[in-house]
Amino acid sequence: MIRFIDLFAGIGGIRLGAVQAMEELGLESTCVLSSEIDKNACETYNLNFHEYPSGDIHEITDIEPFDLLLGGFPCQPFSYAGKKKGFGDTRGTLFFEIERILKAYNPKAFLLENVRGLYTHDQGRTFETIINKLHDLGYGTYDLLLNSSEFGVPQNRVRLYILGIKGATPNMTLATDLGAADSHKFKKDYEQLSLFHTSECQPKVVRDILEESVDPKYNCSEGFVQKLRDFIGDDLSHLNGYRLIDYRGGDSLHSWELGLKGRCTTKEIRFMNLLIQNRRKPRFGTQQDGKKLTLEQIKTFYTDDDILEVIESLKQKGYLKEVDGRFNPVCGNMSFEVFKFLDPNSISITITSSDCNRLGVVQNNQPRRITPRECARLQGYPDSYIVNSTDSFAYKQFGNSVSVPVIKAVVKDFVLNNMDVLGWK
Repeated sequence: MIRFIDLFAGIGGIRLGAVQAMEELGLESTCVLSSEIDKNACETYNLNFHEYPSGDIHEITDIEPFDLLLGGFPCQPFSYAGKKKGFGDTRGTLFFEIERILKAYNPKAFLLENVRGLYTHDQGRTFETIINKLHDLGYGTYDLLLNSSEFGVPQNRVRLYILGIKGATPNMTLATDLGAADSHKFKKDYEQLSLFHTSECQPKVVRDILEESVDPKYNCSEGFVQKLRDFIGDDLSHLNGYRLIDYRGGDSLHSWELGLKGRCTTKEIRFMNLLIQNRRKPRFGTQQDGKKLTLEQIKTFYTDDDILEVIESLKQKGYLKEVDGRFNPVCGNMSFEVFKFLDPNSISITITSSDCNRLGVVQNNQPRRITPRECARLQGYPDSYIVNSTDSFAYKQFGNSVSVPVIKAVVKDFVLNNMDVLGWK
């Protein structure tokens, strides 16, 4: 029996993937402790595992003996502690709690998950501090970056995984695989990708996770849909892959094109698009977003004689702002009901807790937001998993979660390649 603890448990994604892996390997396991501070996540965890997690990890001081520590710990900045105590100190961070528990209980192994930015945070010193502390405790480590899109999950989500064994360096077959850089690259390579994956791990795309029957409450409003039709035409599948954003060009729709603050003329739309395309250029300064341009600078790319009239009209409508003779778009990105329409024939962008409720799809020519169940599927949760009944909680929880099939693959590979050292048979 493999005894494990589930720290920073969220809604149990790491636990679910680990248990799935061990079940496939014919290993029995039991969770002797779960810890999570978010009450809404605890409720969802309890619905699915019939266990209400313990609260604040700082207050957990008595744990039954266990073999494996699981933890998707938040990466708090180490910089403040570093300025005061040197970069070898983890006090004041949540990783310190993992360090404390490993030191006190000496489990045989651990699996930690975090964002890829942990590698480079504070010029790599944060990651170096963590690894050094793990080594100081007598654990050999192995770390890798994996993209969920390579594990049957239609989402471009790269995460860091750190594995450790007491007194030994883990052997792993899996190695860092960043996958396709974005959904466009994935779509281009989709046919080739399909040829080189096992049947167990075929690439999936967004259309594979869509629900057939969706509550109309997820549909975009009639007014918003009409604005989309006015600009894109009646075939709304042309929205596939489009981002609705005011400070980027490319495959983007902007508030002035949709007339969210008032209908714009062709020339006004052209002016705003030229401003967006040019304002980030180095010749106007090193600043990227938020850069303000003078009238003379704008005249270098908008050369029509009506420039003053166009500017004044855009200012009155609220699309353009002037400060001390410099002009900048007024970005209204939060006013879009959907900020990205996913391409059904590719993978999703990385979902997050703050905005996955505004990811959209066009299904049967109807633009709508993706549902919480579809968010669950984008993270590889089985349909048997119970979703929190409050949508806002569910979106946040799945945006914060791990991709279950990746955890399953990592744990399975880890156990298979280290069976003798671990003694888990």
